[in-house]
Amino acid sequence: LQVDLWQPSSTFHINEGTVTDVRVPQNTSRSLLPYLQHANIQYTILISDLQKAIENQTGLRSYRNRRSVSGYNYEVYHSLEEIQDWMHQLNKTHSDLVHMFSVGKSYEGRPLFVLKLGKRSRLYKKAVWIDCGIHAREWIGPAFCQWFVKEALQTYQIDPAMRKMLTQLYFYIMPVFNVDGYHFSWTNDRFWRKTRSKNTRFRCHGVDANRNWKVKWCDEGASFHPCDDTYCGPFPESEPEVKAVAHFLRKHRKQIKAYLSFHAYAQMLLYPYSYKYATIPNFSCVELAAYNAVNALQSAYGIRYRYGPASSTLYVSSGSSMDWAYKNGIPYAFAFELRDTGHFGFLLPETLIKPTCTETVLAVKNITLHLLKKCH
Repeated sequence: LQVDLWQPSSTFHINEGTVTDVRVPQNTSRSLLPYLQHANIQYTILISDLQKAIENQTGLRSYRNRRSVSGYNYEVYHSLEEIQDWMHQLNKTHSDLVHMFSVGKSYEGRPLFVLKLGKRSRLYKKAVWIDCGIHAREWIGPAFCQWFVKEALQTYQIDPAMRKMLTQLYFYIMPVFNVDGYHFSWTNDRFWRKTRSKNTRFRCHGVDANRNWKVKWCDEGASFHPCDDTYCGPFPESEPEVKAVAHFLRKHRKQIKAYLSFHAYAQMLLYPYSYKYATIPNFSCVELAAYNAVNALQSAYGIRYRYGPASSTLYVSSGSSMDWAYKNGIPYAFAFELRDTGHFGFLLPETLIKPTCTETVLAVKNITLHLLKKCH
């Protein structure tokens, strides 16, 4: 739970015993501390100057070489324009393995680009869908999607596992799902989560793109109120971004065998169901894939991930993309919650991009190779 004390109009209730992030205006932080001490509330200051931390990530940087893929820096966060320039460049320079296309347009009219990655060896191949950045403020997601593409292209010739993956499968990779929200998180509000669609009755913008899918829509863990971060929208697939991706996945559901969505933060690997406490029919196969994936991830830097059904491992939520993918016939549906567990939260430093992405690639490779085997 995250609470902003500079928005007194937003009502909230914090349950006893829960851990809560509270963002406080700088001039009130000193007056708040004696109150917390007097009330015997345990607290830890995670980031002493949040504004400075934000400016360090979004501030003006030295000129980056946007024209050359070889000069692209994967260890910094990139704006939407830079990411889309990078996609265009890859489409030109790696046409043997990369094909770029759009599945539609966002609410504000931006193209929804996807990279199709893989060797065009035969007409029909199984596929894996990967999306990042459903929630705008989770910048490590798009950073990972870019890192995975880089790894695939750089190691295809020398890594037998990667060569097998790209020969036998296609990867559909969407580096930024919520393009409008991501752009807004760079220009206006670093902690923006939702899309940017307008609401006619309220002044609040946006819908939670991970509560807008047609699976137990707007049930537990989602809100009907347009000003809430978990607003489910006026109806399922109301957001053009969700509708476009859902249409593509429906069209290719016989081909797509895995759906992987990347979020932050919590260090978890989640699988269905999110909307209820129940065991999925192919539990043993999915559980084994998750177990092996988190072990592979941990082998890099010792980072531990919890894994399990989303409802019991994280919380109950309805209308999620992962549940929708599973309900629509994609047998392996996972949501990653990447680093960390709350110290930096959404402001994961750029120095942690490389280790986070390196370990996560191991998990994704593990899941993908698991797909290529028969699971009984």
